[in-house]
Amino acid sequence: MEAVFGLIDPYYWVLALSITLLAGFVKGAVGFAMPMIMISGLGSFLSPELALAALIIPTVLSNVMQTLRGGLAEAWASMKRFRRYLAILLVVIILSAQLVSFLTPAKMFLLVGIPITLISLSQLLGWRPHIRPEIQKRTEAFVAVFAGIIGGIAGVWGPPTTAYLTAIDTPKAEQIRVQGVIFGTGAVVLFFAHLQSGVLNAQTLQFSLWMVVPAVVGMLIGFQFQDRLDQNKFRRLTLAILVLAGLNLVRRGVFG
Repeated sequence: MEAVFGLIDPYYWVLALSITLLAGFVKGAVGFAMPMIMISGLGSFLSPELALAALIIPTVLSNVMQTLRGGLAEAWASMKRFRRYLAILLVVIILSAQLVSFLTPAKMFLLVGIPITLISLSQLLGWRPHIRPEIQKRTEAFVAVFAGIIGGIAGVWGPPTTAYLTAIDTPKAEQIRVQGVIFGTGAVVLFFAHLQSGVLNAQTLQFSLWMVVPAVVGMLIGFQFQDRLDQNKFRRLTLAILVLAGLNLVRRGVFG
């Protein structure tokens, strides 16, 4: 226990817990952005490896909470509805991971961040994209492939997924569940990958477990906030956070 508390100064412990509380609140309110907030916030004063380790366990558990909040039957129904998207996404993530040596993550961050920012900002300003029923399957497949490619290369598949679900006016509760399933699957893969890589070890695993407490508290508060949002306000808040997520991807593409 002393070893984990000795990882960082007491002041930074308070700061880390506060950032994770905020990340949990946003996750509870709109169903995504926890890793983005944690890695950006914690990475400003912790090593990249420790910041990454800190978010892994909270991300896994928060997505389980999010997916199952409406019950197992509702979660299963949402999985069945978007099973094509999930299947394509996961297969393409695995395949596109082999492309890392050909296309750098920095280029992928820019490739995703710029259109996500522009499309989300345009929708905030009043543009409403309409995906006709006859092309929805093709659009779904295209977005899943696109998200899978950047997921395999740069480890980011959340913004395209959320943008697509928002564009087709997915009901709030179902969008939250589907995001939980998709992001949770990736988080589990990340957990096992970093047990192997050494990012998660005896000390950093304990640190990540400590971050679960503020993450869960923040999510519970965020859930209450989400329940008070109607569909239109939820959509606008989601788009606003997508703009921030897109700008953060552009920042990572430019500055690393």
